[in-house]
Amino acid sequence: MHRDAETTGLLALRCRITSTLLAMVQLFALGTCLLSLVCHALSTPVRIADPSRRPLVIWHGLGDSYASPGMLEFMQLIKDMHSGIFIHSVYLKEDLEEDQKAGFFGHVNEQLEIVAEQLSNVTELSGGFDAIGFSQGGQFLRAYVERYNTPPVNNLITFGSQHMGVSDLPMCSRWDIFCQLARRAARGGVYTDWAQHNLVQAQYYRDPAKLEIYLQSNTFLADINNEVSESHNATYSNNLVSLNALVLVLFSGDKTVVPKESSWFGSYAPANSSSTTDEKTIVPMRLQPLYTHDWIGLRSLDESGRVILETCDGEHMQLTDECWKPLVQRFVGEVLDEYVPGETMLRVQD
Repeated sequence: MHRDAETTGLLALRCRITSTLLAMVQLFALGTCLLSLVCHALSTPVRIADPSRRPLVIWHGLGDSYASPGMLEFMQLIKDMHSGIFIHSVYLKEDLEEDQKAGFFGHVNEQLEIVAEQLSNVTELSGGFDAIGFSQGGQFLRAYVERYNTPPVNNLITFGSQHMGVSDLPMCSRWDIFCQLARRAARGGVYTDWAQHNLVQAQYYRDPAKLEIYLQSNTFLADINNEVSESHNATYSNNLVSLNALVLVLFSGDKTVVPKESSWFGSYAPANSSSTTDEKTIVPMRLQPLYTHDWIGLRSLDESGRVILETCDGEHMQLTDECWKPLVQRFVGEVLDEYVPGETMLRVQD
């Protein structure tokens, strides 16, 4: 009996020891697991939510499309600069080739109506946006501001745009069929009714030797510049003055935009029949009738310090980092409101 009791006691002691050891092993395993999780958390960077920024709208230039490789790359560079920014690239046709073609053929006034409706239906833009216009996209965005501006534009940057039109049609590359067809048709008569309703470049062609014909026949540029006295539109001036900043970028070596000073609202002086020289004089922005009479609000905007004239080196639309980055850093992507670090934010981007 005594030995049985002793044996039972030993067995019970072993069970207690075994249970204690198992508990210690489990506790050690749990501690190791927790330590591993803590180490992983400490070694993994914490992603702070992107701040809420003012969105951006971009309108591409002639011969390009809204989602070409170059446009997509440019938009990504801006997103890298301003984390969390929403960017909308204006399109007239979803098909890339058709969108490119629409830059040459179509009625600009009708295209502007399409874009105005498009922008009004993008939820992320409802509170307003900054805008960048490349080449002809710049004067088209200015026209949007003057005629619609709902939702409103805050800062507008135009690169190499033709605000006072062109006095010569841009040359075409050998393989640019759309450009060659449009140029050939326009040379047949830029001020014909057909050209003014079907050829985009004809609608901002401003011949200093034929200003009367231009004022009578032009269907786009003469209107948004309020050059026709009988049809001055006060809304254009009121809307342009609402801009926070109008940034006008001229390319120093531009041979595509004639004259290049059109990017700064400059133009050739009206032809003088008594002149015996072929030399052409540039009328700068501040001497333009549309400025001195403040037909579109440009003088008011300038006198309040909100017109910024910038120069970029190189040919038309040769966008170097030194050219565009400081401007996009300064005039695009402003943080709009306070946000809580670590707060989950859902942002939809194109």
